[in-house]
Amino acid sequence: MLQGIDEPLAVAFDMALVDLDGVAYRGPEPIAHASASLVAARAQGLHLVFVTNNASREPESVAAQLTGLGVDASPQDVMTAAQAAAAVLESRLVPGDRVLVVGGAGLLTAVRAAGFTVVTSADDDPVAVVQGFAPELGWRQLAEAAYAVQRGAWHVVSNQDLTLPNERGFAPGNGALVGAVRAATGVEPVSAGKPEPTMFRLAVERRGAQRPLVIGDRLDTDLAGARAAAYAGLHVLTGVSTATDAVLAVPHERPTLLGADLRSLLEAHPAPREVGEGWWACGEARARVEDGALDLGRGTDPSDASIDVVRAACTAAWTAADQGSPLDPTRVPDLAVRTG
Repeated sequence: MLQGIDEPLAVAFDMALVDLDGVAYRGPEPIAHASASLVAARAQGLHLVFVTNNASREPESVAAQLTGLGVDASPQDVMTAAQAAAAVLESRLVPGDRVLVVGGAGLLTAVRAAGFTVVTSADDDPVAVVQGFAPELGWRQLAEAAYAVQRGAWHVVSNQDLTLPNERGFAPGNGALVGAVRAATGVEPVSAGKPEPTMFRLAVERRGAQRPLVIGDRLDTDLAGARAAAYAGLHVLTGVSTATDAVLAVPHERPTLLGADLRSLLEAHPAPREVGEGWWACGEARARVEDGALDLGRGTDPSDASIDVVRAACTAAWTAADQGSPLDPTRVPDLAVRTG
């Protein structure tokens, strides 16, 4: 269920694990209110670590982009899936082992920093293949990965995101490229990135945080990862997963908090409450599930809904599903959240 927190999230938590694409920015473009909200949250004592499934970029590059958007950041404030993948390799390999790297500069740097010998061909007898997204990847690199995995190399991937959001739309993500190697080999890889909890736990250990909050736009990666790590998760509606997606979320992807955008870090979050006859309320909003349909009550326009409408709708929908009466997805209106 959604949590109620009666003070700003920036005060209630000591560290935020902030996703980047779809939360802080979209491609090279900033997301409205994101930078100002992060700066204000940091001023209230919230430590920020930016956690991304993108393994192609080095932490220095990510930090420079954030700083350019008005959020001062150092490489130590960034945790990438490349770093998580290197940590997974360290769990089984020893320094000096040969690793075939299929990815960009960020992955190469992380693997070398972990002490492994980087190779580029399956004929170099690598003991592992580590794969991450890079826009310059092509058939030859994917083929080398497939040959090595076929010969017994351990296949580790930075993440399995099928899509990569940018300013033009949704491009094929690392998961789409991983699928090509999987199809050629029949081998299921080990994934280091979200929704696995590896990156989150590494970041928390690095800072010694006691009350971490995961912030993301994707239910299947960010929020599922928060659940896997047993951390609170804030779903912001500025990226991939919509308000309607949240209402229909399966249990292991449900957020513990909902916000329209990162301004929600500076706000208290009211807890939805049961008010009788199947109705759930949050603020002035109401919602219930009746005969498989989501009912928002009279006078509520789903195309111009407040975030409290979504909070009430999620609680009503999740309660009904957990009690064996799930929503019919075709009877859920498209919810668009009002922003100021």
